[in-house]
Amino acid sequence: MLTPAEADKLIRDNLGPFHREDCALGSAHGRVLLTDLKADRDLPPFDRVTMDGYALRSAAVAAGQRSFQVQAVQAAGMRAFTLGPEPTACIEVMTGAVLPAGADVVVPYEDTTKDAGTMTLNASVRLAPGQAVHRRGSDHGAGDVLIRAGTRLTGREIAVAAACGHAVCTVSHLPRIAVVATGDELVEVEALVAPHQIRRSNDHALRAALIAAGYPQVERFHFRDVRHEIEHLLWHVIAEFDAIVITGGISKGKFDYLPSELDRQGVKKIFQGVAQRPGKPLWFGMTARQTPVFALPGNPVASYTCLHRYVLPALAHASCLAAVPFRVAALSEPVSFKPKLTYFLPVRIGSGPRAEMLAQPDPSNTSGDFAGLVGTDGFVELPPEPSEFPAGTLAPFWPWI
Repeated sequence: MLTPAEADKLIRDNLGPFHREDCALGSAHGRVLLTDLKADRDLPPFDRVTMDGYALRSAAVAAGQRSFQVQAVQAAGMRAFTLGPEPTACIEVMTGAVLPAGADVVVPYEDTTKDAGTMTLNASVRLAPGQAVHRRGSDHGAGDVLIRAGTRLTGREIAVAAACGHAVCTVSHLPRIAVVATGDELVEVEALVAPHQIRRSNDHALRAALIAAGYPQVERFHFRDVRHEIEHLLWHVIAEFDAIVITGGISKGKFDYLPSELDRQGVKKIFQGVAQRPGKPLWFGMTARQTPVFALPGNPVASYTCLHRYVLPALAHASCLAAVPFRVAALSEPVSFKPKLTYFLPVRIGSGPRAEMLAQPDPSNTSGDFAGLVGTDGFVELPPEPSEFPAGTLAPFWPWI
């Protein structure tokens, strides 16, 4: 049986990148950038005034000049004035304005007094060249790469792209994802529920997590245990969607028609079964048009855990999202378990006396105990051997979305 690392590698080896497309900046939030974005000019693009006050020559102050004649007022957005040649010349400037040509320092209002058109420096004021001036190109030079390909665009990157004139960005395609719940026992949340039925929760949970992870185009489906319905609906989702996530119905029960129907419709099984708990029956395959199909266990905790351990990383990989290093947490107390399977242990995250990340074990009662995950922050991945882990053991931490 595969290890989680082997399963992860098989998924990545078989899953190609989503296609690229151009996207208007106004719609780019959350998209994965596929080309580097560069500064189209120096940043800042001019010597920028950073305080309201007066622009003048520091050499004049060094030579003993304390009073100055205000020649003009320069606001942000105006073309730069030129400071007169007289040592007493100054120009009143606003924050964000271009530094007047000839000036090299700005003295703020609070360090001056003004009488009519004459500005006088307070007695304690000492000035140095460049004070209150944000020099051209001091942040970044024209042509510098500011945002690397593989970055998911947030408000920070959107601001940079806008400032540099990138009205259109090349991004990864947002996949349409089908989430399929299976089983005759399932009813929708608003429906009357009989004693032998349960309300659908897995597909709601998976859809919510996928949207939170940056994949908003998610539709839910329900496959009853009826062969001709499975045949028809499966054909539809294979034809229409870019990724398929199934929960339940993939085992070897008498009414588990999905495995044979997936095979009949040309979905190639890459693997089934991973040495882990929860989630041992995990199934992965690819359609003829290279659409990934993830068949997760029907138990809610296993389904939700496998989504975070395999599906979300796979979608990030297909979106060409830059890899993020694993976060590692230290167990806050000893853990032991059997059998010899990789254990995905739900935890609550806190911090130790040295600000280290501590993982407090908080396992659910069973793999069907979805409510047991409430209040946890994610899970740590513990290898099958040894089966006993002392407090302080470091383990990869997978956060819930």
